[in-house]
Amino acid sequence: MIVLATVVVTLAAVLHVGIFFMESVGWVRPGVWKRFGVADQAAADTTRPMAYNQGFYNLFLAIGAVIGLILLGVGAHAAGLALIYFTMGSMLAASVVLVTTGRGYLRSALIQGILPLIGIVLLLFS
Repeated sequence: MIVLATVVVTLAAVLHVGIFFMESVGWVRPGVWKRFGVADQAAADTTRPMAYNQGFYNLFLAIGAVIGLILLGVGAHAAGLALIYFTMGSMLAASVVLVTTGRGYLRSALIQGILPLIGIVLLLFS
């Protein structure tokens, strides 16, 4: 089960790298900011600094998960698991917060939170 858990944690990290790319690198493209529900170019320009910052938050969570996986792989189990649980818990908590901002964000919250939730459950039973 630990192998499946590491695969799911890796997928969660990859997803968050993708979110980083959209928010911090690709925000200038209308296809990206429209995906986040931004109505027009003026609003995209206004929210660009916030999206840039938020993207890096997602990147740092992904990096934390990968470092946790590396630590787990080299035998530092306690440190690796602690880092993985923290990053997966943070991703999951962020998805819960996203749901509280409105029902229109339910799909995004599920996308953001399902892999971390599965990763946590698999690790708990490994």
